[in-house]
Amino acid sequence: MSVLTIATQAFLDQKPGTSGLRKKVTVFQQTHYLENFVQSIFNSINAPQGATLVLGGDGRYYNRTAIQIILKMAAANGFGKVLVGQGGILSTPAASCVIRKYQTFGGIILSASHNPGGIDGDFGIKFNGSNGGPATETVTDAIFAASKVITQYQLVDMPDVSLDTLGVSQLGAMTVEVIDAVSDYAELMASLFDFTAIRDLLAGGFRIKFDAMHAVTGPYATEILQHRLGASADSLMNAVPLEDFGGGHPDPNLTYAPELVSIMHADDAPDFGAASDGDGDRNMILGKQFFVTPSDSLALLAANATLIPAYRGGLAGVARSMPTSAAVDRVALALNIPCYETPTGWKFFGNLMDAGKVTLCGEESFGTGSDHVREKDGLWAVLFWLNLIAARRQTVAEIVREHWAQYGRNVYSRYDYEALPTADAQAVMAHLLASFATLPGQQFGKYCVQHSDDFSYTDPVDGSVSTGQGIRILFVDGSRIIVRLSGTGTEGATLRIYLEAYDVDVANHHLDAQVALAELIQAALQITQLQQLTGREQPTVIT
Repeated sequence: MSVLTIATQAFLDQKPGTSGLRKKVTVFQQTHYLENFVQSIFNSINAPQGATLVLGGDGRYYNRTAIQIILKMAAANGFGKVLVGQGGILSTPAASCVIRKYQTFGGIILSASHNPGGIDGDFGIKFNGSNGGPATETVTDAIFAASKVITQYQLVDMPDVSLDTLGVSQLGAMTVEVIDAVSDYAELMASLFDFTAIRDLLAGGFRIKFDAMHAVTGPYATEILQHRLGASADSLMNAVPLEDFGGGHPDPNLTYAPELVSIMHADDAPDFGAASDGDGDRNMILGKQFFVTPSDSLALLAANATLIPAYRGGLAGVARSMPTSAAVDRVALALNIPCYETPTGWKFFGNLMDAGKVTLCGEESFGTGSDHVREKDGLWAVLFWLNLIAARRQTVAEIVREHWAQYGRNVYSRYDYEALPTADAQAVMAHLLASFATLPGQQFGKYCVQHSDDFSYTDPVDGSVSTGQGIRILFVDGSRIIVRLSGTGTEGATLRIYLEAYDVDVANHHLDAQVALAELIQAALQITQLQQLTGREQPTVIT
């Protein structure tokens, strides 16, 4: 085995965000760019000689090329074995499942999640640790530090390996095993949910429509929903993964899944609709002419968890990201279990789950999950909902409205302003920080500001402190406006405004969120001065 040592120069833009390093494909195609970052990972994680690594991605453009490079680098850096998803395909929750099932040292996941794909689209890479979850900030900081001083990387000089046939091959002294990760993941789901009840529900005429968005969950949904649960083939749409996601934007929301939304709002709509994103960790849940916000979904799953086999013993606790609505807090209070408010980023949930403090967790950005893996999990959420419906025998809308009647409604919406000039987005944040001293006590329509701050978090497990996690404007009546910069974009800056109002009046529960939040939206625009500072009259996406 010939090991090549290649001289290189550092790139100074390889700082991982909340979900690894994401850039345009053309950036990763630069000479040495991918290799530098991969070598920086290997230089930072202190893997023992002969360690086992998991590798795969969401199938987007450049996925196969990157896998071959990483395999050759892993062989040169002393790894003993790499488990690769068949065809190089591995959803993010399935990667976590495989890491945990086979107790590997960790894994490298190639994905830019819900970002567009194709030759002109985005690419991403991140390292997950032995718990199956995203690397901690300590690790990502070390990777970034290494990337700024790197002078060389190593790889073996050998032919590419086959990624499409299950089985074992050698890359020098390192074993490469192409695995059926779909089967591994399906078996885990079968251990959590009552597949018999879901199968009976579908056999009884309950109609579903699942949109895989030409992304990674297509094979997983086909195996589980169609082959194991008996859903008809036409229950699945866009189920073949494509390198450019069929030209679509694989983000499961009301804006980027218009075909599914149209189907679910038709007169002859199926009973249940769902979608997942590029790498399979996000979900959107729909009923007939009814959209379930991710915040409400998390609260409903927590409130009904004991109807699901895996959670019949109850929940240790729940957690939500700070921008996510407080709907789940009300459930936790009723159940007398802890509820943790964390920064955005699944690694914070991973710490809590590893410590046994929480069972369910979620983010408003269409991500929910539990301690079965250490990533958010789109298909898991879909199966949870199907199991819940099978147990309660009610429609999606009936289940949600009954929940609101019991707990009140946390009316919620998010406004995304994508691809803003970075300076404009930072000007909005600077304006808000400068207004902290004068905001308390100010009246905006019926809303009176009680407090404002820049959210910080002290991890109850390891004591680490995370600051600058988003600006909170809290009102006397419990309503909230949150403003933060997203770490998932690759072009300019994405600024997000989150709006939440609490309403216990059942008479208002039929209102569309935009109608119910109209006055709070105007308050947000006035407080942020967003239109004046950015020139943007409308958000890119409203959810």
